[in-house]
Amino acid sequence: MTNTIFEQMGGTYTQVGDYMLPDLLPAEEEKKANIGAWAMRHKRYLKQNHKVRYYNLLTSGKLNSYLADIEQQAQDLFLRLVKELAKRENVNEKLKAENQMLWVQKMNNIRNRATEIVNAELVYAFGKNTIFNQ
Repeated sequence: MTNTIFEQMGGTYTQVGDYMLPDLLPAEEEKKANIGAWAMRHKRYLKQNHKVRYYNLLTSGKLNSYLADIEQQAQDLFLRLVKELAKRENVNEKLKAENQMLWVQKMNNIRNRATEIVNAELVYAFGKNTIFNQ
């Protein structure tokens, strides 16, 4: 029997009953990826709405590194948005010292808006990310 492309690239199979299943273990760097809440939301979105892309990433062994990249981008965007919106709306330490409840309300509002923006731009967006355009 001739080798499959999977076997030629170093892949192996394990027999389970009558079936030969590919061994799809992630590489060591894939196991160390930082997958947080943003990446888990994006993973669920891909799995439900873009199954082909999800399974292509999964079977190629790139899913965890892709999700780690999404997580990093989302965290960076969220923190930058919170900082910029707080500065624009004068939500600062002076307000915090003078009126803590108002400061908490404004910060919660800013964080909620930043979350919505990150969700719209990265988490629940398909095709806008640079990895899809490669």
